[in-house]
Amino acid sequence: MPRFSIIVPVFKVQGFLRECLDSVLEQSYTDLEVIAVDDCSPDGCGAILDEYADRDPRVRVLHLPENVGLGRARNAGMPLAGGDYLFFLDSDDTLTPGALRAVADRLEETADPDVLVFDYARTYWWGGTRRNVLARVLAEAGAGTFSASEHPEILDLLMVVWNKVYRRAFVEQEGFAFPPGYYEDTPWTFPVMLSARRIAALDRICLAYRQRRQGNILSTTSRKHFDIHDQYERVFAFVDARPELSSWRPYLHHKMGEHCLDILSKQDRLPEGDKAEFFRLTAALFRKHRSGPVPPELRVLEGGFTRYRLRRQAARAGRELSRRGQQVRRAATVRVGRGWSSLHEHRPLDPNLAVYSAFSHRGVLGDPAAVYAAARELAPHIRGVWVVRDEEQAALLPPDTEHVLLDSPHYRRVTARATYFVNNVNWPGSLVKRPGSVHIHTHQGTPLKFMAADLLHKPGARHGFDVPQMLRRADRWDFSLVANRHSELVWDRAYPCHFTSLRTGSPRNDVLVRARPGDGAAVRERLGIPAGNRVVLYAPTRRDYVRGGHVDRLDLARFADDLGDGHTLVVRLHPSLADGPARGMGLAELHRRGMLVDATDEPSVEDLMLASDALVTDYSALMFDYANLDRPIVLLADDWGAYAASRGVYFDITSDAPGHVAGTQRELAWLFASGSWRDAESARLRAGFRARFCEFDDGRAAERVVRTLMLGERPENPATAAAVAVPAQAGHDVLASS
Repeated sequence: MPRFSIIVPVFKVQGFLRECLDSVLEQSYTDLEVIAVDDCSPDGCGAILDEYADRDPRVRVLHLPENVGLGRARNAGMPLAGGDYLFFLDSDDTLTPGALRAVADRLEETADPDVLVFDYARTYWWGGTRRNVLARVLAEAGAGTFSASEHPEILDLLMVVWNKVYRRAFVEQEGFAFPPGYYEDTPWTFPVMLSARRIAALDRICLAYRQRRQGNILSTTSRKHFDIHDQYERVFAFVDARPELSSWRPYLHHKMGEHCLDILSKQDRLPEGDKAEFFRLTAALFRKHRSGPVPPELRVLEGGFTRYRLRRQAARAGRELSRRGQQVRRAATVRVGRGWSSLHEHRPLDPNLAVYSAFSHRGVLGDPAAVYAAARELAPHIRGVWVVRDEEQAALLPPDTEHVLLDSPHYRRVTARATYFVNNVNWPGSLVKRPGSVHIHTHQGTPLKFMAADLLHKPGARHGFDVPQMLRRADRWDFSLVANRHSELVWDRAYPCHFTSLRTGSPRNDVLVRARPGDGAAVRERLGIPAGNRVVLYAPTRRDYVRGGHVDRLDLARFADDLGDGHTLVVRLHPSLADGPARGMGLAELHRRGMLVDATDEPSVEDLMLASDALVTDYSALMFDYANLDRPIVLLADDWGAYAASRGVYFDITSDAPGHVAGTQRELAWLFASGSWRDAESARLRAGFRARFCEFDDGRAAERVVRTLMLGERPENPATAAAVAVPAQAGHDVLASS
């Protein structure tokens, strides 16, 4: 008896069917059977199914003599199922890698619940991917099992059949089956979820829900959408037959009203001439099953269709006014910013005021944070003010950190008077640079991939980048900080602007250069890493050759297992991927199970580097900083060709690597198992890399910036703190040119 019976109804999906079946049959977890139901598909689906059945004994095909629809096709497959759990997979969707293993492990962990609900991501025909916006409901469900009454938020998730697996004995005992028609998931899912005594949740994206441009229910204009009324009648009939579920009637009444109004509001669901009839039937159904007060958002169903339509038109007009108002406010913000500059242009700059920002106003981080700390110690008379993007970010600032909110009146007052501006991202275009102000740009690390003007020859990679605007903002720079000669040359070429390049080193790397044994102990303790464990930090970067930037290059569970006892794998995703679907593709679930540590939200990446014993990365700029620790670095470069071709790179990192290079996960595992990751060759490669890319990092970069640029002192070592020949604005060439 297999663990999973995966029932796949098939109709007119020949372009997607192979991808669907491959995603199942290529899973690392193999204890499964596929029951493919050919719903009399008129295209080549039947032949594709027979082909798969011939070559894989786990696939069984049922050819129906006539088309019966999605729900009844699933019903036809259920009697053939022999697995412990039923998994209904639509034939244009796909399982994510490792999904069945994660589901099987969670079922075992929760002692075979009636239903397991997992997460999904929408994948759009144009290439976008978006995670379920209510994924937090799964994360908040806890480690054990529950009923719908104990965790009613579980019903806020999309009420569909394919984001769950069902214990087959439970389904057979209750006699659940799918009705005909559209929205057949509704009278299946509500009865199942309300009847289940033991529900478990898995906070992991296990399924990619394909949003087709055409050919699915959501993009079909038809009277078949009227089926929704019959489907909710079935739900209410089920509840009426079970007195113990009567308390759910108000909730279902509310859901029904919301669902029907949502269908009515969509432009492409119902024929225009049928919308009034649909409204009348919805209102009648709403009155019939009313069982309590009507919430304000549904009171429109107590009036007529004309009133509903007028309210919809008013709402659209209100949204348009709001949109125009936002445009006016944005334009006014720019004018106000210029006005503040004009108002204060005759007032002297405050020589003791410095404004800081990092990573698009995300807090006290990176190089600006290091300069800020040094200024507080060496130049306490200089007032430091941080720019943050919103109140939520402000709440995370360290105590006693003076701050202003971006584009607020206080922000405009401060930026109009400040002498010093320190940032690792360009300031907003509305900030007008006053003569005499000093803009210090720290960058975000040593560049490997093409940046700024170099992207003009890479149209795919510069998608979303306004390079001319980027350069106009960079025209405000006075100083550009660098850690090595490579960066000098790159920034000179990538930013053809007027600035002076300073060989100060990277201020954020001072803590790495000065690292002492035990510096990372507090971070290890906070992350729950066992004392004495060897810590491997895995820090992948984003990819430009896929929309969204995330690619699963490494099976994290397998790698953590390969490292073995006495090791802890710590994972830090690229900040641009932190809020996307990347963490839902297994990372959050592996963290919950204690197989690794997800440190993506750790504010200081320097702390993570100090807490680690080795770095595994692909092409992340983190490697240039990490080299200052003189600890082993291993590269996983299995897609270097694609990465280099899509984004453009300044040199071949696989030839000038900071350590051993693995071309596959198997090679990566071997490097650690054999001990080669820290052998003499690794040390030799790292020494050469450090000499080239950590050239000016000596642990005093932040001090050097404050003393030379804020206090006006001459550098004690001009050889390491010299400027290169990039023209500076008059009055700011503090250091001698090299």
